[in-house]
Amino acid sequence: MTCITCPIGCSLSIEREDGGSLVVTGNRCPRGAAYAREELLSPKRTVTATVRARTVVKAAEGGGGAELPRRVPCRTLSAFPRERVGELLSLLYGIELELPVERGKILVKDALGTGIDVIVTRSIA
Repeated sequence: MTCITCPIGCSLSIEREDGGSLVVTGNRCPRGAAYAREELLSPKRTVTATVRARTVVKAAEGGGGAELPRRVPCRTLSAFPRERVGELLSLLYGIELELPVERGKILVKDALGTGIDVIVTRSIA
């Protein structure tokens, strides 16, 4: 496994001892060992997505004047449990925002009871 917590990118080796604990080698700092343990035992990811907006915008040139739905980008404020990302995306894809919306607005507070908020990442009028 390659550590991604800093630019060094240490090559990590992980072995499980008889007692069930993990032994991490190859890391040049304590962050590498912590990264390996977390990635193996409870992996997390920052989740980014878009949600629908209630207003529509006119299509660009060549679009025949059709109206297209507007999308608002969002992300989790911190890393989210990887095994629950699908549930979170289902929740986010069901949301429809009313414009205008400001960057930093909390879109979902305490998403799925994890204590992690989802925020809007771009102001859109």
